[in-house]
Parts: sequence; structure tokens; C-alpha cells
Amino acid sequence: MKRDNIIQEKSYAFALRIVKLYRYLKGEKQEYVLGKQVLRSGTSIGANVEEAIGGQSSKDFLSKMSIAYKESRETHYWIRLLSDSGFIKSYEKDSLLKDCEEIMKIIGSIQKTMKQKIRNS
Repeated sequence: MKRDNIIQEKSYAFALRIVKLYRYLKGEKQEYVLGKQVLRSGTSIGANVEEAIGGQSSKDFLSKMSIAYKESRETHYWIRLLSDSGFIKSYEKDSLLKDCEEIMKIIGSIQKTMKQKIRNS
């Protein structure tokens, strides 16, 4: 039986939320620059998780997960900036940041575990 991959599922669901956010920013707020930035970084998290899963080695896996972590940090920044500049409401920011922070914690834990595994092999 296939085991669920939590980070894969969460990063994909988060990417969908980011796509919807981008469409809202572009359509309702006529905001293109910040929206494009959050779209790129927010969808890149899941793309790098997918690449990590298909990695050729433990080091390749760790490298892609590290990129996913960096992209999640960047997305966190853009969400805060969108809120503080008035493009999204506080409750929208809070919900997005909560999901983003959860993803960062999971990826951080994966990185820590993988680094130990690499050191011990």
C-alpha cells in the first residue's frame, strides 16, 4: 500500500492557493509585479519537492529540499509584503502564512533527518 507523502500533498495544495491568490491580485487588484513574485516562489516549493522525490541520490534529494525551503522563505516574505502594502487582508495573510510556516517546518525536519542519514552512511 502506498504511503501518503505529507510534504508533497501540502506543497501542492499550497501552490493551488498561490495560483488563486495570483489570479485575484491580477484580476481584482490589478497588481502584477508582487503577484508574479509570489506566484513564482510559491509554486516553486512544490516543484522542488517533486524533483527531490525523483532525485538520483540522497545528496540530490537534500539539495532540492534545500531549494524548496529557500523558496518557502521567499514566499513568506512576499505574503507579508502583500499584506503590509494593502493588497491582501490580514486574515488572508494569516492563513497563507500559517500554511507556509507549516511547510517550512516539515521541510526543515526533512533536511535535518536527511543530513543525519548522509553523515551516518
